Amino acid sequence: MSEKNKIGHKVAFIRESRDLTVEDVSERANLAVQTITDIENGNLIPGLTPLIKIARVLGVRLGTFLDDEENIGPSVTRKNEKTEVTRFSDRSNAKASDLDFYSLAHNKAGRHMDPFMIDVFPDSHKDVHLSTHEGEEFIYVMKGQIEVIYGKEKYELSEGDSIYYDSIVAHHLHSVGKEPAKILAVVYTPF
Repeated sequence: MSEKNKIGHKVAFIRESRDLTVEDVSERANLAVQTITDIENGNLIPGLTPLIKIARVLGVRLGTFLDDEENIGPSVTRKNEKTEVTRFSDRSNAKASDLDFYSLAHNKAGRHMDPFMIDVFPDSHKDVHLSTHEGEEFIYVMKGQIEVIYGKEKYELSEGDSIYYDSIVAHHLHSVGKEPAKILAVVYTPF
């Protein structure tokens, strides 16, 4: 299975295991049938908002789409170990990633938070679409600069800066400048 279709395969597998059609999920998640089909087929790099909506309809946490198997003990991630990348974009019909997510709690069962290291690419500021979903997010800038749009406000953050916000307020983050940024993000989504 290609890296591009890793999430789509899991969405389809879980949807089918729940005996739901794409149309069922579309109606319950308030998403277009084509969006769900494109995610499942790997034709679209999804944004977090549609994935969170799909996860809620399917009765799973967001991290379920990123995990291969679950571990009831602690999850340890070593700095020299390669972790799998999951690509996201909040642009319409994105074919390239704006955000590369590296899970820091890979396979941890029953977690309520999803911690990630994220590479934020320079083109992430183009065709910005604000997203909203239940929960909270904590962002810490490790390298470079990002801008966070939160409601009607904009916050420019540099290395060492952080922001914590309610995800129900329309938001978006993107890199500032020509170099990628690296952030630590902790996402909490109620289940």
